[in-house]
Amino acid sequence: MATKQFKAESKRLLDLMINSIYTHKEIFLRELISNASDALDKLYYQSLSGALTGVSREEFRIHLAVDKDTRTLTITDNGVGMSKEELEQNLGTIAKSGSLAFKKENEQTEDVDIIGQFGVGFYAAFMVADSVTVTSRRYDSEEAWVWRSKGAEGYTVTAGEKDSRGTEICLHIKASSGEENYDEFLDTYRLRGLVKRYSDYIRYPICMAVEKSRLKEGSEEEYETYTEVETLNSMVPLWKKSKSEVSEEEYNAFYKEKFMDWQDPARVIYSSTEGSATYNALLFIPAHAPYNYYSKEYEKGLQLYASGVLIMDKCADLLPDYFSFVKGLVDSQDLSLNISREMLQHDRQLKLIAGRLEKKIHTELLSMLNNDREAYEKFFEQFGLQLKFGLYSDFGAHKDVLQDLLLFPSSEGEKPTTLAEYVERMKEEQKYIYYACGETALKAAALPQTEAVREAGYEILYLTADVDEFALKVLHTFSDKEFKSVTAGDLGIDLPDEEQAEPTEEQTALFTAMTTALEGKVTAVKASKRLKTHPVCLTSEGELSLEMERVLNAQPGEQKVQAKRVLEINENHPIYEKLLSLKATDEALLATYAEVLYGQALLIGGLSIEDPVAYTGALCDLLAK
Repeated sequence: MATKQFKAESKRLLDLMINSIYTHKEIFLRELISNASDALDKLYYQSLSGALTGVSREEFRIHLAVDKDTRTLTITDNGVGMSKEELEQNLGTIAKSGSLAFKKENEQTEDVDIIGQFGVGFYAAFMVADSVTVTSRRYDSEEAWVWRSKGAEGYTVTAGEKDSRGTEICLHIKASSGEENYDEFLDTYRLRGLVKRYSDYIRYPICMAVEKSRLKEGSEEEYETYTEVETLNSMVPLWKKSKSEVSEEEYNAFYKEKFMDWQDPARVIYSSTEGSATYNALLFIPAHAPYNYYSKEYEKGLQLYASGVLIMDKCADLLPDYFSFVKGLVDSQDLSLNISREMLQHDRQLKLIAGRLEKKIHTELLSMLNNDREAYEKFFEQFGLQLKFGLYSDFGAHKDVLQDLLLFPSSEGEKPTTLAEYVERMKEEQKYIYYACGETALKAAALPQTEAVREAGYEILYLTADVDEFALKVLHTFSDKEFKSVTAGDLGIDLPDEEQAEPTEEQTALFTAMTTALEGKVTAVKASKRLKTHPVCLTSEGELSLEMERVLNAQPGEQKVQAKRVLEINENHPIYEKLLSLKATDEALLATYAEVLYGQALLIGGLSIEDPVAYTGALCDLLAK
């Protein structure tokens, strides 16, 4: 029989489809199994409509068979089968989908869920096979037909023989060459793994004869091999069951096996939605951060299924970066198997699902925060930094989602607090939400700049992560209360009238002389309204704080920034009288004192001494006098 040409653009289109749509050759098996599942579905729907009797769904099977000698892999189903005309229509035209046509014809039938809708999946077989033979017999016919092709050059359809209904697809696997290993698709262990990975939740049994070994009867050392037909897939997805049917232990076991974790998840999130976006989602919040979570190597994303068939192992578009710690899967019948990463980025259904998942995750985290505080605090220790980065990124665009989820240590007690809890405890006259930055909460609490705030009885948040202050700057306010660093120039604390008196001429002269001595290092020296016991401290004027300066200058790059530093002197400390005396008797020594006090203020604030040698030299000079 003469070879027929494909009705679509022949070799060029077939090559383009194979090389562009499918980036992993192993995907061919998923496609052929999905087609077989469709054929079984179609037969089942025929029986429901009354067009066919005596058919039991229990007998439906998909069977894989390997023959290494002939290098063939055969996929067989006992489904609806195809006539000669259907073979030509469905396999002779690239992008002609019998499944899609069937679904359109049965739109009013409940539970119609045909996986393959774009008609290109079958041709994935040519990624691994140099020839494909399809033998099919329609359920209502005694005739069988054989479709053969070696790729884009065309195909033939001839009469054949088949004892029963259904379709048999025989692939002649290509010979391995160079870096291309096709032998793996003749290995039963490898095929079993591919079924488990991509088609584990196909609703019909996928069977294969597997060689096994056992001790010979009566022997303690000698083994014999035997063949056993094994069902490779579990068939019923855990996420398709109602929550009442699944125990906590089952969810935990599924998570640990599926996502290779040794600990139970901190939280299981189940979601099932119908309507504009129909999907099932099973999500997990891990109990601990992966070793590479805060590195470039970490890859976020949820497993994405189309009607129980895996189409993407890590779909990043389903999760925002600030919830990248979430693991799990989404299964939607609205998505096609034959969809690329590029197409997914523009898929409206996917965006709807992603938006709903974000809200669901946010709701679950709030529930954990409000109802299981201890568990949430453990979660926040692992992933709170990511939430803070999410708040800071995109110029605070996500603050409404994240601000209620934040925790900070504070001066109120040992337990961290939310921003809402802080505001609820604020004194009536308190104008700001105060915070102090430090490497640890203890170091932040020890800053001399906190003295006036603590004396006023105001609570202080302790920011211990580099991103913390940047996040609060982006947030700007919470419940109409502005954030204020204890190192800011104006703390907004009402002080007794005598402390607010104008500086005397003597003070002005002293501070001017010290500012001159520290030229280029501070913008001003002034009397402090915040210090109670410490002699000096550094504060800043303007938007750039001392902590932000430290963090930014620690980043790679030559360009450095500097906050507008102010050296504050405690007028009630003995050092103040010494400084006044030196202004009147020895301005050169006053300049040395200014350098030493400035260095002391840097160290107290957790900042580095610019010139340690000069600083220690000046300190030794003072000690020697």
